[in-house]
Amino acid sequence: MLRIITQLAEAKAELRRICDRTHDDQVVHKEATVREVLQAVKRQGDRALLHYTAEFDAQHLKAEQLRVSGSELDAAYQQVPKELLDAIRLAKFQIEAFHRQRIPKSWVQFGDDEIVLGKRYTPVDRAGLYVPGGTAAYPSTVLMNAIPAKVAGVHRIVMCTPPGPQSTITPAVLVAAQEAGIQEIYRVGGAQAIAALAYGTETIPKVDVITGPGNIYVTLAKKQVYGTVGIDSLAGPSEVLIVADSSAKPVHVAADLLAQAEHDPMAAAILITTDSGLARKVVSEVDMQLVDHPRRTLTEKAIAHYGLVVVVDSLSTAAELSNAFAPEHLELEVAEPWDLLDRIRHAGAIFLGNSTPEAVGDYLAGPNHTLPTSGSARYASALGVETFLKHSSLIQYSPKALQKVAGAIDQLATAEGLFSHAESVRRRTQDNP
Repeated sequence: MLRIITQLAEAKAELRRICDRTHDDQVVHKEATVREVLQAVKRQGDRALLHYTAEFDAQHLKAEQLRVSGSELDAAYQQVPKELLDAIRLAKFQIEAFHRQRIPKSWVQFGDDEIVLGKRYTPVDRAGLYVPGGTAAYPSTVLMNAIPAKVAGVHRIVMCTPPGPQSTITPAVLVAAQEAGIQEIYRVGGAQAIAALAYGTETIPKVDVITGPGNIYVTLAKKQVYGTVGIDSLAGPSEVLIVADSSAKPVHVAADLLAQAEHDPMAAAILITTDSGLARKVVSEVDMQLVDHPRRTLTEKAIAHYGLVVVVDSLSTAAELSNAFAPEHLELEVAEPWDLLDRIRHAGAIFLGNSTPEAVGDYLAGPNHTLPTSGSARYASALGVETFLKHSSLIQYSPKALQKVAGAIDQLATAEGLFSHAESVRRRTQDNP
């Protein structure tokens, strides 16, 4: 059952506990396992991939089976209902339209004395997308990772996803990948997939950026290969924080809390409300909606450990608690959400009003659903086109412009003890007095 807290100090302590829920004693052991997997794949390539796929996924593959074949890709379309295909295509359209508006523009500025400054954006050459799988299917994750990469102009995009029973990949995932323009798909998961993308093997190419969520082993692997490749983020368990007043409907709030809790036993589902009556009704409604829930055991575990209802004296206090937690998903189920928005500083995605459940953003509103978790929304942002771009500074000085700043450069270089820095300017200005 959801706990109701009315004391502010207790609420702050519970929110801190939930935010820190991924810092368990098993992480050190798991880091050692991940390090071993990464080194094995780096040294042994495909042979290590096949070994770990057999060990962790119980799927015995040959090297030539790692890549999903063209016939499998074609067959996937025959196995997906038309209604689902239509939904995938609608989501693709919405996501692509949003991200096309977010492309940074290169620029050049011509200043006085023939000084030219600018910034030039170029995509990475290769991107690797990780999509969780095995017993589950996430076509929405495919779209959310692949489409920004395509919009950014990445030349080669490859995807890794764990094999399911009989080494199959869910047809909806294969269809979503093709709709997003991805044809190069490999049936490998876990830390070994991250290693393959980071270091390359005989079959899987080395990439420049790796994106996509995964379990703790995937997250730790991304952490360890960062620097060899770029990554999007270190995603933890998912979370929602709902701020609600008396205008919210208990049945809707309860459904939104459960929508988050059903992801994972470590998912966090939090309600902060100014209405004590709403708090009690939501707790009762959650219990009722759990009765016939198809993922009841998992969802109940998340609710029991990381579910919380906090009753506060004002929406201002609710905003303060939300900012301290910096949630991945923030729902403002209040009468005037845009007024409250002014008080919100930290959140991955913000859903405004009683008709905007998080599920809208998860699937097809357009903004990305790969978001910062575990309080990292204080400094991080959603995955986007920028994740697959890098920028270079553009600088050009005319002889006249260099002459004007030579003295200042000489002073700074000399102060730092860098003789040749100063000399590189001095020799030029002496040539062009």
